[in-house]
Amino acid sequence: MDVLVLDGREIARLLPVAECIPVMEAALRALAQGEALLPLRTVLWNPERSGALAAMPAYLGTPRAFAVKVITVFPGNTHVDPHQGAVLLFDAGDGRLLAILDATEVTAIRTAAVSGVATQALAVEGARTLALIGSSTQARTHLAAVRAVRPIEEVRVFSRSHEKARAFAARESERHGFEVRVCGSAEEAVRGAQVVCTVTSSRTPVVAGEWLSPGAHVNAVGASIAAARELDAAAVARARLYVDRRESALAEAGDFLQARAEGAVDDAHIVGELGELLLGRLEGRRDAREITLFKSVGIAVEDLAAAHEIHRRAQASGAGARVSLGGHPPG
Repeated sequence: MDVLVLDGREIARLLPVAECIPVMEAALRALAQGEALLPLRTVLWNPERSGALAAMPAYLGTPRAFAVKVITVFPGNTHVDPHQGAVLLFDAGDGRLLAILDATEVTAIRTAAVSGVATQALAVEGARTLALIGSSTQARTHLAAVRAVRPIEEVRVFSRSHEKARAFAARESERHGFEVRVCGSAEEAVRGAQVVCTVTSSRTPVVAGEWLSPGAHVNAVGASIAAARELDAAAVARARLYVDRRESALAEAGDFLQARAEGAVDDAHIVGELGELLLGRLEGRRDAREITLFKSVGIAVEDLAAAHEIHRRAQASGAGARVSLGGHPPG
């Protein structure tokens, strides 16, 4: 049977971040309505703990499909992206493998799009100042996502590598047509920002709660294991907290879990899931001075929904290459 293979460039062209935001909204609503099945991700670390192999399967009822994302995560990578792998999309009716997609680009797009959903739902209307902590691929896609839902006019970026921050700022300033300013510290970037996105590979806090201004919205994205965090306990405690999936957050969200271990919060601090908020089951921002926080760990149903939409668009446009992989009838 023919299987469609799509590389990162084709994926980025087929599903820009802004166009992925409504796809993620639909997936999160389906999850909250019980139309999705997904176990916690399986993670296998190498003996040195320098990298891991993870498998993330999911089933989605609308649109009906199976998928699994298989990735390696090596946070110390400098020569290639820390995330490498593939998303395998299957037909839920007969099990045929339909497509193999570059997981690096799928992850970059869907993660930022979910943060776009959260920003749309929780950030103050008219937010114009964005702080990016980190200058990686996710910084690029998060800038696009936040600009798609809020009239951002000022962007600040901080990275542990000043050289990478400067390169990011130059590239994105040209792309978006306004200056992206490099800051000398995370505190300088965060203070006064109305939207803050943490997109680092740090295992220790890079943002302190005391830096957050009244009314700020935070998308905490980089830490997706219990042993890593980007926010200190005060930042979590000060904020009204929403998650992509409660079960995943209670197992994997180091920002929350470590704040809980320090006694700053308890499980009741999680207001609920983003999909529940979209369905109107939860109250969102209550006033213009409240600090809100979306803690993302990344879930497989997001990869599935993105892969399904990319596959649909690829079929319509004739994009991608086709290879023959199994699926031949018996005899």
